[in-house]
Parts: sequence; structure tokens; C-alpha cells
Amino acid sequence: MKEEPPLHCVESEVNTHRHCERCKIPQNQHEQVAPRKLSRGRFWLKLDDEGIYQCTITGLIFEVTKAAVIEYSLLSWTKYAAYLKDPWIVVGPIFDVKCKSPSVLTSIQFPHALCLNDHSSDMTFNVFHFKSNGPEFERSADHSTTHVKWRVSSLSPVGPVIEKYDPVCYHGVVILYKVVNDHPSLKFHVYVAGNNSSFIKDVSKTIQRSSNRFIKIEKPPCQKLLQVGKKYKLTSVPEADINPEEMEFVDDSTLAQKHFFEVYLEQPTELVLSLMDVESEETVWKAKLRECDWILHNQNNNKQKRSTNSTRRRKSSTSLSEDELCNKRLKAINASDGTKASAVLTDQQLMILAKKMGKNWKVIGIECLSLSIEDIQQIEAKEEDVNMYKCMMLRKWRDSEQNNGTARSLYDCLNGQASHDVLEILTGFLRADAKS
Repeated sequence: MKEEPPLHCVESEVNTHRHCERCKIPQNQHEQVAPRKLSRGRFWLKLDDEGIYQCTITGLIFEVTKAAVIEYSLLSWTKYAAYLKDPWIVVGPIFDVKCKSPSVLTSIQFPHALCLNDHSSDMTFNVFHFKSNGPEFERSADHSTTHVKWRVSSLSPVGPVIEKYDPVCYHGVVILYKVVNDHPSLKFHVYVAGNNSSFIKDVSKTIQRSSNRFIKIEKPPCQKLLQVGKKYKLTSVPEADINPEEMEFVDDSTLAQKHFFEVYLEQPTELVLSLMDVESEETVWKAKLRECDWILHNQNNNKQKRSTNSTRRRKSSTSLSEDELCNKRLKAINASDGTKASAVLTDQQLMILAKKMGKNWKVIGIECLSLSIEDIQQIEAKEEDVNMYKCMMLRKWRDSEQNNGTARSLYDCLNGQASHDVLEILTGFLRADAKS
């Protein structure tokens, strides 16, 4: 039996090495550093001395005054949609950055997706900074054609935004997925977006949750700029059924459901897709889709798996983060028990955890436990002690998980966001479950 291709997810990386006729893209002026990848899409970076360093995966640029350990993760803008109303526009990815010695990290530069062209000098960037007491829009310290510089005030989710102006032009990408099924026909989902890795990650998660199976097809980014408010149409040679026929470009970063074109051909064949400006009929993006783009996927995917495994072996180091040490202990517990702990957390256990949670408990609730802002507001509406708020938040998560509201499940959700003390308590709960 022919093996079905596995679900293929897009990497959450930023194309900072873009080529734009209008932008003067600076050459890499900072030391390039490769982070260690942790679980749940997080990165861990150890910097040995003061200086300015650029992450080779995310494009983030860190300025430190001495040696530092930084942990960071790519987030979704959808969680903060309620705060990003007109006139604010998202122009780049949002990250959660943590540093063991926060005062050492003086500035962070975030990649943005705008083409500044002649607006570089009069453009004003802000950063959306989500703190424990709510969001703030802080002024940037500086900006370039690729990055927005922010002076670190405190560490919590941050991303670049601007106030609306006209025209807003993005460096664009086209994200292609082919539906995999037993039918001989071809069906593609085509997403058009600014070069924003938070958006790309959202699309990847949408694909993961779909009942269909998909293969991602890599193609170059847009050759021309995407302008907010303009209408674009997707065409195919040979002719295909395309729905919708045209689409107005807007930044969908804060929307849970991203807009896309669906392309359908009854007979499998090579095809050329073109994205065109409806008004000027200028071609913004063009790509040829060949049968080998999806037929050879299994072979390439197996090579990637082997490469990833060998890379992990090479990256083994005696210098482990606290997160990795906790994970090793958890693996030891699971191995000794031989089964996965399944006891649902009690109210008493949740209160023990709540007392150890810090001021960022609201952020954790939204980012890690899938609570909405409205959920947090409802919890705070009750006149209770702050520890009760935290416990109620954890209880809401546990009840929504039903039989999966376990220490193991909560550890997986909180890993990388909660404090080391909280993770240690969860590890203790797991040990107790394993012995019982």
C-alpha cells in the first residue's frame, strides 16, 4: 500500500534576506547566531559577550551589555485582536522574549514586512507591548528598511505596528498548499500575505487542524509589492476553477480565519499560477507548479527527518537550559512508570500552582491555556484574592480539557512560559502519580 504523505507544516521563519528594487537592504552588520530549538516552537540562545547579535532563524536582533541567555518564541497576533483596532496596523511578527538577567538586554530589533521606499525618514513605528495589566503602544527607538528597534522596558509579548497611512505596501509572500486525497483532480489553497512569520505560523496551524491532508509547496515570494486596499486576482494556465475570483488585500494577522484562494483542476497537470493587480493588470507573483513539487514530497521529507535527527545528535551539549533539565526528568519518570500519568489535577493542586505563578498569569492564560481576553475579564470581575484568580484560570483550563486536565498536559502547555518553580511542582505531581 502506498504510504500517504504526512502533514507538512511551514517553518516559522522570516525571510529577512529579501530583494526589493525600492529598498536599500543593508548587508548583515551583526554577528549571526544560530539558536537551539526547544519544544513548542521556542528558541534558546546563549550569548558569550556584550554586542549585537542576529538570530539566523527569526531575524531578531539582540543588543546585550554582557553575556546573556535569551529564550524566545513566535506568537500569534490573533490573541490580541481586541486591542488592535483602527488606526493600528500590524507590520511584523510578535514575539515573547525572556532573559535570565533582563537588565542585560538593552534593545531588540524586530523584522517588519513594509517597503518604506521614500517614506523611511518620515515613517513612525510603534511596538505593541502586552503587559500583565494590559497593552501599551510604545514608540520605537529607530528603524531601518528591515527592522524596528525597541528599547527594552520590560519583557513580555512585543511586536511592531504603525498607525494607518496611505499607501501601506508590504513585501509579500504566497503560501501554497496542495490537498492530498485519492482523487486524480488537483486542489490548492493559496494564501497571499505580507512577509510576517506570525501570519505564516497561523496558516500552518490552520492546516494542521484541517480534516484534509496537505503538502506545502515552496515557491519564491512576490516580485512586486502588495498594497493594502488594492484588489488582486489569481489566474491559472491551463484555466482552473478559482474561488474567489479576486480579493482585496488586507493584513489578516489578527483574524482567526485567514482568507485564501481555492484552485481546482479536474485533471492533474502542470500549471502556472499568476497573481495580478486588478486595476493595473500588473503581475505581482508568478510560479509554475510541476508534478514533482508534490510527487517527490515523501522522498524529501524522509531526507529532512534524517537530517534533523543527525543535527540533534550534533547539538548535544553539557550546557542545558532549565527547560531541558525538566524535560529530561519528565522523560525519566515516564520511562520508569511505563505509562502516561492520567490523574486529573485537583483544586488543591491547582491552588498550589496558582500561588507560585507570577504577575504574567494573564499572559499565560491567553498564550498557553487558550483562554480569551473575555475569559480573563470575567474571572477578574469577581472580588477575589489574586491567587484565586489564578486558580480559577487554571480550573477553567482543566474543566475544558476534561479527562486530559492532567499534570502532564498542563506541563506541556506551560513549558517555556511558566516559572521554573511551577514546572518543578508539576514534575513533583507527575512523580507522585507514577508511584501511585
